[in-house]
Amino acid sequence: MTFWRDFIKPSDSYAAEQTLLWTTFLMGLTPIRISSSERNGERNIYISRAVGDVLQKFIGMSGMLILFGVSLYKTNDLMELYHVVAKIDNQFLGVGVEFNYRFIMKFRHSKLMFIISICSIYIGGSFWMLFHNNVWPTFQAIVAFFVPHIFLLSVVTLNVAFIMRFTQHYDLINKSLQCLDSFSMYTMVSKNPCDVVQESMEIHQLICEAASTANKYFTYQLLTIISIAFLIIVFDAYYVLETLLGKSKRETKFKTIEFVTFFSCQMMLYLIAIISIVEGSNRAIKKSEKTGSIVHALLNKAKTPDVKEKLQQFSMQLLHLKINFTAAGLFNIDRSLYFTITGALTTYLIILLQFTTISSPPLSSDCTFNSPVIAPIPINSTST
Repeated sequence: MTFWRDFIKPSDSYAAEQTLLWTTFLMGLTPIRISSSERNGERNIYISRAVGDVLQKFIGMSGMLILFGVSLYKTNDLMELYHVVAKIDNQFLGVGVEFNYRFIMKFRHSKLMFIISICSIYIGGSFWMLFHNNVWPTFQAIVAFFVPHIFLLSVVTLNVAFIMRFTQHYDLINKSLQCLDSFSMYTMVSKNPCDVVQESMEIHQLICEAASTANKYFTYQLLTIISIAFLIIVFDAYYVLETLLGKSKRETKFKTIEFVTFFSCQMMLYLIAIISIVEGSNRAIKKSEKTGSIVHALLNKAKTPDVKEKLQQFSMQLLHLKINFTAAGLFNIDRSLYFTITGALTTYLIILLQFTTISSPPLSSDCTFNSPVIAPIPINSTST
């Protein structure tokens, strides 16, 4: 009963997250559940392995093993992350800011529906192409090929959901600080400016802690996802270009348009995953950078020594506490990743296409062998 009541009208941070958490729990990605007491409404997060274990054992691919392994190993970090986000919401509630949890839940639902839609279109189109050409894949082949796409996009959705909350928090901090500026478009706050700055500092520290925990939880998963996505994009683009340039010598039941469409759609699937990860992280980083600009603008306009001292403390905190998202510390997840992937993709495609161009065609059953020493000798494969 509590589940449906929270589903219709979420009342706190935990309720807004329950649909996404329940979906990823069924897939085995997040083996935790949220329970609530009917008497006092107290929330409790606990580890449960009732669902997902069989599916985890069934997936035998290395990439999926990494995603599952990290998800299980970092479960405590995920629980801590949910607690910190709820604590940040309570801090905002103390300064008179209440979140629209229905909007947050709708955002999660829209992302889930988007993932379901593109996966359904991709899988449905793939099955149509296979059946249209009288190809009947086994159940094991279906699971090994299609399930990793779904799980990979589910991890991306979970990551984007957390990054969206951080972006919301930074946006509210920026608005509350802009209220201190008499020339701001926002209404002046009635509280003491020093108290507003102090509360903003405390909230900012919690956001940085939450972002650090999120980066710790997702870092290896994002490295796996981006690596898999890059490899698939490279080879899909190679297959498409090779076919369109007429250099492919593979014999296949599929028509050229079907072959190109299939690999192009698979490439788009992983491009969506990379773009979602990068744009979400970049948006949160830009919001955090805007906080520093606002603080220094207020510092230049501050009249009273108390406010100026608080703003200077906040400036020092911004200098030492910054959010940063990386893939296991190997590279930053921001828009510079687009340039890195594009450069590497271009290099590998040129190399692969060059190998295709210079590779000698296979010997036919009736060919001529040319030697610089002796005259051409006709060779026939027919036996006497």
